[in-house]
Amino acid sequence: MTVISTYQPYFSPFGGFFEKAFHSDILVLMDTVQFPLGSTWLTRNRFKNDQGVLWIIIPVWKRGLGLQRICDVRICNEGRWAEKCLKALKTAYKNAPYFEDHVNFLQGIFFEPSERLIDLNVKIIRYLMEHMAVSSRLVLLSGLGIETKEPRLSVEVAKRIGANDFLAQTGAKKYLDSRLFQKEGIGLKFYSPRPVIYPQLWGEFLPNLSAFDMLFNCGPKAGNILRGRRVQGV
Repeated sequence: MTVISTYQPYFSPFGGFFEKAFHSDILVLMDTVQFPLGSTWLTRNRFKNDQGVLWIIIPVWKRGLGLQRICDVRICNEGRWAEKCLKALKTAYKNAPYFEDHVNFLQGIFFEPSERLIDLNVKIIRYLMEHMAVSSRLVLLSGLGIETKEPRLSVEVAKRIGANDFLAQTGAKKYLDSRLFQKEGIGLKFYSPRPVIYPQLWGEFLPNLSAFDMLFNCGPKAGNILRGRRVQGV
């Protein structure tokens, strides 16, 4: 039995992203769908400092480019944004038990910048998967040669990979057609991720931060925290 799931290739995703991956054999990153024109988790995520939420944002080129696919979006590597981001993270997490274990990776991310956003985000996702012991295979939609859109897209992805079951969040019910999956003999399963509580710095717990927050604070136990939770609805 092969279970697949899909996600857009978010920047430094939250824990629920990897919880979904734990329950999938294959995770497909939807890198050929349209890049949003407004604010998006593809270019930013929440961390935590002594003031509360710390936003880390990756600048990208958008003006005058119209609609872009996620895989075509380029990072704006001008100015001092990378230096400022790294400094903010070092200040926020210098007292976190496992922060020093990951400083070299962060320095590489911010001081050897990728040209494309997808390359940066995939590098981060792979790193987080490795350090949380997520064994799911990562596949890019751009490598599957599928051009259709929802509600057909997820069905075609599952068919191309040869999946038995497609795992989706409950919010996806509004654009997934269960009849299409049933026609192809593919099981469609839903679940609702819930915020997991773990030790954090700086006072009151904040849910759904970047998974780096969990990794900096919990180290090798981060994966066990997510893996040990039961996914509802599956």
